Amino acid sequence: MMKKGHNRFRSILAHIVLVVLAFLCLFFFYILIVNATRSHSELQKGFSALPGTHFLDNLKNVVNDGSFPMVRGILNSLFISAASAAICTYFSSLTAYGLYAYNFKLKKVAFTFIMAILVMPTQVTAMGFLRLITNMGMYDSWVPLIVPSIASPAVFYFMYSYLQSSLPISLVEAARIDGSGEFRTFNKIVIPIMKPAIAVQAIFTFVGSWNNYFVPALVIQSKQKMTVPILIATLRGADYMNFDMGKIYMMITVAIVPIVLVYLLLSRFIISGVTLGGVKE
Repeated sequence: MMKKGHNRFRSILAHIVLVVLAFLCLFFFYILIVNATRSHSELQKGFSALPGTHFLDNLKNVVNDGSFPMVRGILNSLFISAASAAICTYFSSLTAYGLYAYNFKLKKVAFTFIMAILVMPTQVTAMGFLRLITNMGMYDSWVPLIVPSIASPAVFYFMYSYLQSSLPISLVEAARIDGSGEFRTFNKIVIPIMKPAIAVQAIFTFVGSWNNYFVPALVIQSKQKMTVPILIATLRGADYMNFDMGKIYMMITVAIVPIVLVYLLLSRFIISGVTLGGVKE
């Protein structure tokens, strides 16, 4: 009886903690949306938990601001983030499948090398990377923001772990016996099995690319090619006399909408992907 009461108390306590954490996470989004509906003069008066009436006005100011191409920046970030997520998840899955399904002499060396790259900070190689793309004529272009995402050690390791728990090697051998080519086996058999893991990593890669500021700030110079984080960062240098806080909050609100939509579309795969379900035969 005491054990049952203790378990019930732990369950109630866990629910209370989760409710508090959920409130803390959602509260700041709510305040952001509320501030996006208020004018600059209303925001200067202080905090308000009630929405204002200037949502459409702030949205029109964002869209019609010729000196601050926010809509263009969102489209740029959408293309770069979607392309990075697509090639990152596909080629990381392909690399993980290659190391999982094949036995060769340098297999352990290749795995160790990939894991060694995982612990190397981006800032360490930044100057060499910048010099390389400049010499290759790719400065101020989107190519350096998309192509390097093909090699992602973190995504590779996640995919490799998922394959270990979800893909029986006997299934691959059966496909080979039936005459299936390696790429056909990967695309028709392995990819469907890895859908949960791919969806999870697509979310993380998309969000990571969307929020990436360091590399785009080094590479991109043209305002029409800038991504959302760079455009928002330029607000720090705005003229204080022409600083419209309502428009700023609206810019930030519009910038997070694509991330929320991507998460809502793919979130149903997160639990099944993170738990690495499946039993290896």
